[in-house]
Amino acid sequence: MNEIIGIILAAVICWLNFVIIDTYFGLPQQPGVKGARLVGEAIKKRNGDIAGGFFQGNVLCSPDASAGTLLAAIGFLVLGIPGGIIAAFFVFIGNRLCADPGYAGTVGCLSATVLIFIFSFVGLTAEMFIVGMVIAILTVQGIDQVRASIVLGKIADKFNRHARE
Repeated sequence: MNEIIGIILAAVICWLNFVIIDTYFGLPQQPGVKGARLVGEAIKKRNGDIAGGFFQGNVLCSPDASAGTLLAAIGFLVLGIPGGIIAAFFVFIGNRLCADPGYAGTVGCLSATVLIFIFSFVGLTAEMFIVGMVIAILTVQGIDQVRASIVLGKIADKFNRHARE
């Protein structure tokens, strides 16, 4: 498979994996860890969506499905499926160290391991997923936080997970 097309497909798969899982586990509803409220309120002050801001703050302050997806791709590259499972264990430990009450990171890591395995049969490599996940994280955290928060807020509405202000 062409590397550019593979990276684009991997980025879309990674983005969907981590945004759906993190939204399902309620990251847009409330700040789950210290610091997430500050991020959400700062983004809201810049005309962003508070739910998207909480989502971004939770991702920033604790290993959620974005970190899980990235670490699963790295673990899969190094050791295959066992590497993805070991990565999930480390994400689980990281969540406990951050006093994060959820399991979005662990679930995201395990689901990413399965997705990487399945899509390896059509030519997507773990390396493509690593680059794709970095791109996916940049679209949510690094390029335009305000616009990303609005998109994340709309997704939160669809999942009935929008923040209660």
